[in-house]
Amino acid sequence: MRALDTNVLVRALMQDDAAQGRRAQACLNAQPVYIPVTVILELEWVLRSRYGCSSKSIADALERLAILENAVVGEQAAVVAAARKMRQGWNFADALHHALAAGCEDFATFDTALSRRASRDDSTAPRVIAI
Repeated sequence: MRALDTNVLVRALMQDDAAQGRRAQACLNAQPVYIPVTVILELEWVLRSRYGCSSKSIADALERLAILENAVVGEQAAVVAAARKMRQGWNFADALHHALAAGCEDFATFDTALSRRASRDDSTAPRVIAI
């Protein structure tokens, strides 16, 4: 299995460099691949900050990656949950941190906006508390 770096996924998704885009797509299709959760986190940041992609298009791309047949995505369930929360207005990093905290009693933060956003989400577990 081959692990992929963020830049390979960016080229495959954005196709902003024709030669690298073809090589990235071929790499994705050639064999089973592993995409670490840290690469997913960086990918979201690059798509948002460098390419100006919308939250919806980023969430769609992350969910497509998470369900690729030949891909193993680190913390796949948390990535999918975070992409869904992103569509509800959550920051992806906050949503991923929160999803990875599943099983904990609560999620403490100084971010009052996150606490308010989470309080509007009935399915939010663990409970987000502002301290």
